[in-house]
Amino acid sequence: MSIVETQEHQDLRAAVAALGRRHGPGFDRDTLWSEAGKLGYLGVNLPEEYGGGGGGLAELSIVLEELGAAGCPLLLMVVSPAICGTVIARFGTEEQKRAWLPGLADGSRTMAFGITEPDAGSNSHRITTTARKAADEDGGGWILNGRKVFVSGVDITDATLIVGRTEDARTGSLKPCLFIVPRDAQGFHHSRIDMELQAVEKQFELVLDDVRLPADALVGDEDAGLLQLFAGLNPERVMTAAFALGMGRYALDKAVDYAKTRQVWQQPIGAHQAIAHPLAQAHIEIELARLMMRKAAHLYDAGDDAGAGEAANIAKYAAGEACVHAVDQAVHTLGGNGLTREYGLASLIAASRVARIAPVSREMILNYVSHQSLGLPKSY
Repeated sequence: MSIVETQEHQDLRAAVAALGRRHGPGFDRDTLWSEAGKLGYLGVNLPEEYGGGGGGLAELSIVLEELGAAGCPLLLMVVSPAICGTVIARFGTEEQKRAWLPGLADGSRTMAFGITEPDAGSNSHRITTTARKAADEDGGGWILNGRKVFVSGVDITDATLIVGRTEDARTGSLKPCLFIVPRDAQGFHHSRIDMELQAVEKQFELVLDDVRLPADALVGDEDAGLLQLFAGLNPERVMTAAFALGMGRYALDKAVDYAKTRQVWQQPIGAHQAIAHPLAQAHIEIELARLMMRKAAHLYDAGDDAGAGEAANIAKYAAGEACVHAVDQAVHTLGGNGLTREYGLASLIAASRVARIAPVSREMILNYVSHQSLGLPKSY
């Protein structure tokens, strides 16, 4: 992988940046989503034969990063085209691909993703949402029961890709499977979680109460298990890194512009090393995290799931840390102005921490690296 972006990637970055500047902070989410879809940016990672751009995570991460850097990130990109689109493209039936991928590509259809549960937290092996096969005399198909929390955008998506577990009649063990659940499915209830963090996409708790689904709601093979699950989770980590990098760049640009013009003594405050050096450090951290994100995207697009797993986790960790540091330093650079609505940085203090917490905490990433990369024994 070249550390220098191709001309095609540079052109994509410039075009999306221009789109972002036209919308900017305070953007109308629906308008931007629609325009980005029509321009082909939302489905740049999906197969061409289903209306996508034929690219991969390398291209999709550029789109999200540049929109974030312009102050108008589309969080649902992490979920709808990256997780759900990728899983369906890799493992879905031909009917599922035809039904969903063109809409996910142009933005006319959207999908949420439900994995986190109240009692499972970061331990996806403790998922209790259960899917069982309905008897033929009851119409066949599947019946889902369980709860999910912190599911983004359920109110504005057409369906949710739910991670459940099927009971193995021979062993009694549980194994993960993915199901497409329409928003209007009977027994599928969602309630908004009251978040202190203000974001365009809201968070929801889901209750699945004997939700009946047809047999073709199952995505892929019910025996594929973790392979299909992590086909969606690795892109989620890469795109979360892109989201964090865009936010960090946005905050840093605000701080640099302020430091160039704000004058207290005889020269702009950016001339003082106490201001300049922390901003330079934030820039270095963002650039380093971006390199790891690009490596993760490259490995995933090349089909190296194992290599992408390590790189995606490291990229998400590095980008989350870089984002928090950049936002903190940006607010500090502006002083009291950093907490005003005029400059739009104060709200990022809470938002930047999301990349440290979701979709997996930095501590769980350190666990992953310690035992997967370094071979150290598990503590759990």
